[in-house]
Amino acid sequence: MQFIDECKIDVRAGNGGDGKATFRREPNVPRGGPSGGDGGDGGSVILLADEQLSTLLDLRYQQKYAAQHGEHGQGRDKYGKAGADTIVRVPVGTLVRDDATGELLADLVEPGTRFVAAQGGKGGRGNIHFATSTYQAPTNAEAGIPGQDRTLRLELKLLADVGLLGYPNVGKSTFIAAVSRARPKIANYPFTTLTPNLGVVGMSGGRSFVLADIPGLIEGASEGHGLGHQFLRHVERTRVLLHIVELSLHQDDEDDGGRDPLKDFDVINRELAQYDPELAKRPQVVALSKIDITETREAYAVWREKFAARGIELFALSAATREGLNEILEAVYKHLK
Repeated sequence: MQFIDECKIDVRAGNGGDGKATFRREPNVPRGGPSGGDGGDGGSVILLADEQLSTLLDLRYQQKYAAQHGEHGQGRDKYGKAGADTIVRVPVGTLVRDDATGELLADLVEPGTRFVAAQGGKGGRGNIHFATSTYQAPTNAEAGIPGQDRTLRLELKLLADVGLLGYPNVGKSTFIAAVSRARPKIANYPFTTLTPNLGVVGMSGGRSFVLADIPGLIEGASEGHGLGHQFLRHVERTRVLLHIVELSLHQDDEDDGGRDPLKDFDVINRELAQYDPELAKRPQVVALSKIDITETREAYAVWREKFAARGIELFALSAATREGLNEILEAVYKHLK
């Protein structure tokens, strides 16, 4: 399934119906007086946060939404029927912005939350409202008010307790597959993960939390390099960051002979700080992956001391053998509490 986390939609509310200017024309009713009814209110376009949705994909293909117009008023004191609202379902976690000004209009973080994206116009008053003791035959009525019409930009930010960070290929997808039922695509080439993955991590005692595998960040991500800040927004709602680093060799690391865990840790945190200074202040649990590889296991003690010199505890894990997983999950849960 294609992951869509940003789109634009045009919303147009219904116009209010016009009020009616008419008079009674019935037998045996002398001086019948005004009898024009009010126009009906126009329908509104309403966004509804639906927890059954996970992407904005449907809105990418249907971008125009309109509500019904209110009916015009009629004679014999008959009011026009109000226009029906149009409900547009969006994923929980959707931000709504005015496309023209960039103003944040709504943040739909709770299931069932409704936001009136375009307000329907109010129906006009019929001439029955303008009769007075001195003006008993009014011929004027109000026109209905036009409904709101605007373009909105929708952005989806995943709702997760923990964000999983790290360079491409450090083992994030393997980790989330090992601790949850999420089944991301796993392969040995850069940017295997092109869409965020959400998994629910179950722990002993009925404890659980939601883990988001954020696609691999690289140097310059905050400026749009690689996948850029297209997915950095998904880190913003998380409370704890699980940062995975590695030491194993890759073909794309021939220049320095392998990944430097401390250097990679600094680069990713620098990108977080440049995108949003508050992100770099979030609690982080740092783990060296692929400890089942002999070279990584032998070097772990050295790197643990290097991180400790900065006041950072470096955990070790192997998603393949499940070594260290429980210890890391307990450390993450401790921060969540």
